[in-house]
Amino acid sequence: MKKIIYSPGEPSGIGPDLIIKLSSSNLWEDLKIPVVSIGDPKLFIDRAAVLKKKIQIVELESLNEVRKNTRGLLQIIKVTKCSNTRPGKLYKSNAQYVLNNLTYSIEQTMQNEETALVTGPLSKENIISIDKLFIGHTEYIKKITKSKDVLMMLASDQLRVALATTHIPLKNVSRTITKELIINKIKILNEDLKNKFNIKKPNIKVLGLNPHAGENGKIGKEEQVHIKPAIKELRKKKINVSMPISADTAFSRKSLKEADAYLGMYHDQVLPVLKTLSFGNSINITLGIPIVRTSVDHGIALDIAGTTKSDSSSLILAIKTAKKLI
Repeated sequence: MKKIIYSPGEPSGIGPDLIIKLSSSNLWEDLKIPVVSIGDPKLFIDRAAVLKKKIQIVELESLNEVRKNTRGLLQIIKVTKCSNTRPGKLYKSNAQYVLNNLTYSIEQTMQNEETALVTGPLSKENIISIDKLFIGHTEYIKKITKSKDVLMMLASDQLRVALATTHIPLKNVSRTITKELIINKIKILNEDLKNKFNIKKPNIKVLGLNPHAGENGKIGKEEQVHIKPAIKELRKKKINVSMPISADTAFSRKSLKEADAYLGMYHDQVLPVLKTLSFGNSINITLGIPIVRTSVDHGIALDIAGTTKSDSSSLILAIKTAKKLI
């Protein structure tokens, strides 16, 4: 039986709120796939009380006990205790709780067939307070799954964008971009677009790093030295990929219609475009890993945690997409 593991992320944020609200709605049963939340049952009970939602908690010992979704009922596996369940403020004491839940969720997804992982938002700041090497979900999943390389892609009905580099300072992007990196990222993107999204010959558009894609080396050398040589090599392998294009014209109506996905060189080069078009209705998908993992497209939103203001739309889309990809 297909199933979803939901790792809610930061307990002080809206991750728990989203699943509580969703499980209390008619949409819960309409998903047609069981969802198991990983966390401390007390967190969900306390948050449901704050949200004034009536839910029933069923604590499972393993995924083998999972049953279909029933409105108002949450199936939960407890890994460890949440030290502070109050919304709206970060507590360092919860950082290890988040990591333990995430690790368990990844491992269980790897060990169980027809199972996908959906993640809620976490606080990088809080986890870095106990693990200075932590970068983000994508990199942590790579570590736990022992994957050679991974690719972060965000997607909506209008657009797919992938990132050559993820959560690194802007000053480090240029020296991180190499021919090998571009080749590896585009190979992952091409293969997963074919195998997971059933696109026979993906049309991939690659953005340049510099303004005007470098103007043939007049405004930066990265395109000439790394990006173009990588693309030439990939084209020899019959991969349908563009030469680097200027980011300021890359998202025209014509280009959006043509492209199956874009590869951006850094985080804030492409994500503002996607989130302007589709915020709340897009998701994060990790490519290049041996499991299916999707995630919401937003952060922990401490300012609205424990209120009626959070919106489960991105979580619903993440679950529906994960179901299709299993």
